[in-house]
Order: sequence, then structure tokens, then C-alpha cells
Amino acid sequence: MKAEIHPDYREVVFHDVSCDFKFVTRSTIQTREKITIDGQEYPLIKIEVSSESHPFYTGQHKIVDTAGRVEKFRQKFGKVGSKTAVAAG
Repeated sequence: MKAEIHPDYREVVFHDVSCDFKFVTRSTIQTREKITIDGQEYPLIKIEVSSESHPFYTGQHKIVDTAGRVEKFRQKFGKVGSKTAVAAG
């Protein structure tokens, strides 16, 4: 490998600020902030969403029921002006 052309691949800390979750991994991302964990200093990267807070991974995601939404709209506003009402009639 050529010297001095590769980015610095080192251990960094990702901090999920939405749930105060931190994890150490390796990355080439550059940052100015640092944090000390277990007596060792790491570069710090603050993120909004990680697997700890994302609704898909936490099981809190909602499944959208489009058929239910259409029926709710029709109940609220009726079938006036609906193309499906004209086609069915």
C-alpha cells in the first residue's frame, strides 16, 4: 500500500443524543470533539438516530393502513366527487 494516502481509521465514539446511548466503533470520520471512556480518550461523533432509538429497531414503528385511511376519508366526506363512486354507479 502507498503511504499517506489512506484516511486515519481509528476507534471513535458515536453518541445518540436522543436516548444518551454511546458505542465505540471504528471509523475514518473527522471530528473536533473528544470524550473519555474508561480512561481512554476517543473522538466523539454526535448523531440523532441509532439502532437504539430508531422506531424500526425498537419495535415502536407504526404500520400504515392505507385501505383504512381511504375508508375513513369516505366516511368523513362521503362519496361525492369520487371517481370510484361514478365508476361503480
